[in-house]
Amino acid sequence: MHGYDAETENLAQAVLRAACDRLRLDPAPLNGSRSLTELEAEIGDTVTEDGLGLRALDLFTGPLSRACISTDHPRFLAFVPCAPTEAAMLFDLLVGVSSVYGGSWLEGAGAVFAENQALRWLADLAGLPSEAGGVFVPGATVGTLSALVTARHRARAGTPAASGRRGVVAASANAHSSVAAACEVMDVDLVDVPVDAGGRMTGESLRRTVAGIDGLFAVVATAGTTNLGIVDDLAGAAEVCGERGAWLHVDGAYGAAGLAAPSVRGLFDGVERADSLVVDPHKWLFAPYDCCALLYREPEAAREAHTQRAGYLDILAATKETNPADLAVGLTRRARGLPFWFSVAVNGTRAYTRAVERTLELARFAADEVRRRPHLELIAEPDLSVVAFRRLGWSPEQYHVWSDRLLLTGFAFVVPTTYGGETVTRLAVVNPRTTEADISSILDTMA
Repeated sequence: MHGYDAETENLAQAVLRAACDRLRLDPAPLNGSRSLTELEAEIGDTVTEDGLGLRALDLFTGPLSRACISTDHPRFLAFVPCAPTEAAMLFDLLVGVSSVYGGSWLEGAGAVFAENQALRWLADLAGLPSEAGGVFVPGATVGTLSALVTARHRARAGTPAASGRRGVVAASANAHSSVAAACEVMDVDLVDVPVDAGGRMTGESLRRTVAGIDGLFAVVATAGTTNLGIVDDLAGAAEVCGERGAWLHVDGAYGAAGLAAPSVRGLFDGVERADSLVVDPHKWLFAPYDCCALLYREPEAAREAHTQRAGYLDILAATKETNPADLAVGLTRRARGLPFWFSVAVNGTRAYTRAVERTLELARFAADEVRRRPHLELIAEPDLSVVAFRRLGWSPEQYHVWSDRLLLTGFAFVVPTTYGGETVTRLAVVNPRTTEADISSILDTMA
């Protein structure tokens, strides 16, 4: 099982051929989901005493992969898709076989150095100071939890009396569900801040909501809500945090990729004042799953909150360089930022700006197409690349029938959502391979 012999060579060549075959598909098949009963009937047991050999690869490239929806398909416009570059996907293969531990500088200095350069580019886009730094974590759920743990640790260190007091986090009523999940894990209270008519948390609304609240240690502002792509009043939130001595965390998991696009950069004014920021390159910056950049204005605050201490870890603490595992929840980590770094290094940052601007152009086209169809109606003018709209006269059931039909025919994947209690739908455009024709043809199916 260990050792590179002729059988391993055959396996390696077969896996590489399969990977290259998948990369060559343009577009990749959309595929679809299947039930447990269907998969059990077709595939049966795959974990056996003697192993399946190369048949395991055939099962994956055949029925198993066909039972997975391809998130990089140009007409996958549900949720927030993932459209990694070829460079990023190929390098993910190399990272996997390199056996790099990415949690410490001692063991992974070269990998961490490269990851840190990618993080520096993101920090510069946000306007964070030169001493800012961070770590790549699996997703924004872990990133936000880690940032809020850091915020609470700082609050308790600054006011020892706060250690015995239940903490409070304030966030937009439209904040991502991971914020509530983080507060539940931390056993702290979450205060929902009302949004304005455009779905935006303003500084004034935040100020009114937290007035008189004891124990506020952090505010979460959203830079691109998942449902509509709305950017909160980041500058206003920063002002309130300054007044209250609270930590400002900006959830830019989806939307902060827009920092790379000059056409929308002004929407993010105030992000440079954040104490922490998350952005998922696996969403709108063309990296494979699972890759979330967690950035801190002052990484030392995170080190104080997250560094694990044990006799066998003392040698890792001896270096003056920061260990990535000291900046977030979790000790063991793969160097998950390397495929993103490699793609940026290969393609250059201008290519990223062009790609993000292209998707914004497509979103504006989609909004125009919705406007010109009398049976469709925009929910809101898109700030970023999410276009939400209603089909006039449709019931919730009709949205679901329409969505199911698109997927069953292998044409597109677009799902319903809810807004203000109403069933509507949305297009999340993050794939530069999506075309105007793709968008028009999807909208045509709603006639």
